[in-house]
Amino acid sequence: MSKHRLNRRLFLKAAGGVAAAAALGGGVFAATASAAGAASDGFGLTIKDRNEDDPRMWYYRFGTDAIGWDPGVNVLLPSDYHTSGRRYPVLYLLHGGAQDFIAFDRDLKIRDLTAGKPLIVVMPDGGQAGWYSNPVSSNTGPRNWETFHIDQLLRWVDANFRTHAEYAGRAVSGFSMGGFGALKYAAKYYGHFASVSAHSGPASLRRDSGAVAHWANASAAAADLGGGTVYGAPLWDEARVTADNPVQNVERYRNKRIYLVAGTSPDPVNWFDTANESQVLAGQREFRALLDNAGIPHDSHEDPGGHFVRPNRLTDDINGVIAHLRKAA
Repeated sequence: MSKHRLNRRLFLKAAGGVAAAAALGGGVFAATASAAGAASDGFGLTIKDRNEDDPRMWYYRFGTDAIGWDPGVNVLLPSDYHTSGRRYPVLYLLHGGAQDFIAFDRDLKIRDLTAGKPLIVVMPDGGQAGWYSNPVSSNTGPRNWETFHIDQLLRWVDANFRTHAEYAGRAVSGFSMGGFGALKYAAKYYGHFASVSAHSGPASLRRDSGAVAHWANASAAAADLGGGTVYGAPLWDEARVTADNPVQNVERYRNKRIYLVAGTSPDPVNWFDTANESQVLAGQREFRALLDNAGIPHDSHEDPGGHFVRPNRLTDDINGVIAHLRKAA
């Protein structure tokens, strides 16, 4: 198995063999980071563990009332961060299911892909199957990933690092579940992100009798929520599904950079790969058609292969983010 692919065995084990099935205003926060100061607590986050020894990759683990365990985050700094005195745009990079916050560093060598580039990359935990949501129910304590990312972490990053703390200074991207999370966050919190990207990320929750929404419920119930659900069961919280569903919020992508990647040829003997990327491809095509009908530009790619991150597309995405966002200064 390619090192870039989703860890299917871990996800299936976590899922217990289950079969696949309005904006917050301007989004500008005060940035108070000093040129060389160490990060501190704040915004509901208490630093429980940290490592700032590496000149570029700084690691933190937080205590937070939003999550019932201590989630981690890697903050990847530009090569010249400690000497330039500049402020930088930020890319929030969200991992997929059965992964964690180190996936892009461990599996995709994100340090190499961003070397010499004027960009801060923030890679947070999102749960084994957290779906970048505050779930309808949880039997394992709080798992409010949306609150952690949007209400706490984003503000903490702007307060502790030299960022452009504004709409034009932020992008969000992700793989698989994280690609869905990126699409969701960019629309739901319109004023926070000027660029959004989904690498094999589903864009339609309701198509095929709600296959993706059912999979979100089933995988989260098994892996994260102890039988709880993201969207409710047996009946969904319909308003929540609608608010999260990219294809039902097309106008909220206007005036954003949009970058989409889907595979066209998943492994035919790998049901997990086929089920995932078939839904991704169909959902992204539905989403792209709606964007086209609305006159909203997008940069979309259909590539051979299945459900994995394509390093060349990730590199292209990073370069596009840098070109679109406010420049380091």
